[in-house]
Amino acid sequence: METVIYRLDDYCLTDAVSEADREKLKKAASILAEGGLVAFPTETVYGLGGNALNPESSRHIYAAKGRPSDNPLIVHIADIKDLKSLVSDIPEAAQRLADRFWPGPMTMVFRKSGLVPKETTGGLDTIAVRFPVHPVAMELIRLSGVPIAAPSANLSGRPSTTTAEHCIEDLTGRIDAIVDGGSAEIGVESTIIDVSGPIPQLLRPGAVTKEMIEETLGITLPEDAAIRGPLAPGVRPKAPGMKYRHYAPKAPLQLIVGRDGYSGVAKAAAELLLNKAEAGIKPALLCTPECLEELKTLDSFSEKDIIIRLAGSRADRQQTAHDLFEMLRELDETEAEFIVAEGCPEDQLGQAIMNRLKKAAAWQIMYV
Repeated sequence: METVIYRLDDYCLTDAVSEADREKLKKAASILAEGGLVAFPTETVYGLGGNALNPESSRHIYAAKGRPSDNPLIVHIADIKDLKSLVSDIPEAAQRLADRFWPGPMTMVFRKSGLVPKETTGGLDTIAVRFPVHPVAMELIRLSGVPIAAPSANLSGRPSTTTAEHCIEDLTGRIDAIVDGGSAEIGVESTIIDVSGPIPQLLRPGAVTKEMIEETLGITLPEDAAIRGPLAPGVRPKAPGMKYRHYAPKAPLQLIVGRDGYSGVAKAAAELLLNKAEAGIKPALLCTPECLEELKTLDSFSEKDIIIRLAGSRADRQQTAHDLFEMLRELDETEAEFIVAEGCPEDQLGQAIMNRLKKAAAWQIMYV
C-alpha cells in the first residue's frame, strides 16, 4: 500500500485553517469517508483515523496497528451535537465536564447507541468519545462528514506518535495517508473519564487533571485499578491504554521514584547506571536537567558512555509531557540496552507522566 503524505503549509497552530491546507484536508477527508485510514494531528498525540461507523474501517485500524481487537477505540467528533447520535444518554456529570473541557484533551466513556458498531468499541456496550480542540483535527472530521475512530497513530506497544515523522516510521505502507500538522502540543494522550455508571471514574490521567475534574464535579474522583497496576488476565479494558503493553521503548526501562519528592533519585540512578555499565550493558538515562546536575556532583557517576536524554524540567511538567514520547523514540535510535528513567510526584500533570512511564517500564519501579 502506498501512503500519501499531506504536508500542511502553516501547521494550523491558530484557530483557522488556510485555504491551501483545506484543499489537502479535503483529500484526506475523502479517504476517511470512503473507508480508508489517515493519521492526523491532535493537540495530544497523532491519531490513526477511520470511519467510526464503518466496521471494516475499525478492523483495518486494529490490523494496521497490530492492536488487540478488544482494546476500544476513541471516537472523535467536531460538534457537540454529534454526541447525541453516538450515545444512549448524556448524564448530568458528563454535561458539566463537556461544558468546561470540550473541545479539549478529555475523553468520556458513555453507554453507546445502536448506531455504533461493536468493532469500534472493542465489543463493549460503551463508547469512548472525544471532541479535540486542534483546528486540523476538527476540520478533517467536519470535511469527512463522519465521526472518526482514532487511537494513537503508532504500532501497538510502541511510544505514541507526536510528529508526522513518527507516523511515517511506524505506519508507512500500512495506511492510506498521513497529515503532517507539526508537533503535538501536549504530548500525552487524553484524560479518560467513565461516565457510563452512577459515579464518574478516572480511567486514564491526562492534561485535564484529576484535580480539575474533582473541582468541576465537586466529588472525590475514584480511579480505575488499571492506573495503579496492570489489569488481571481476562479483564476487558474499558478504554485504551488500560490493559496491554504501552508506550514501551525497545530497551528495558527501570523507573526510579522518590518517596519524598526527588530525594535519593539521582544517587539510585547513578548506582544502577554504573552497575549496568560494569556488566557490559549499554546504559541510557532519561531525566530532567535538575537530576543530571545532581548526578554530576556524585563520585559514582560519569557521563562517559552513558546515553542521556533530557525531558522538560522539574519546574515545567508540561514540557516533560511534551518531550516524553519524543525522547523514548530517540532512545530507540541509539545503542541503549537499558534505560534508567527519573520519576516525578503524581499530582496534577505528574499523574499522567507517571502513568506513561510506569507502563513504559512494564511496572518495573524502584522506590527510594
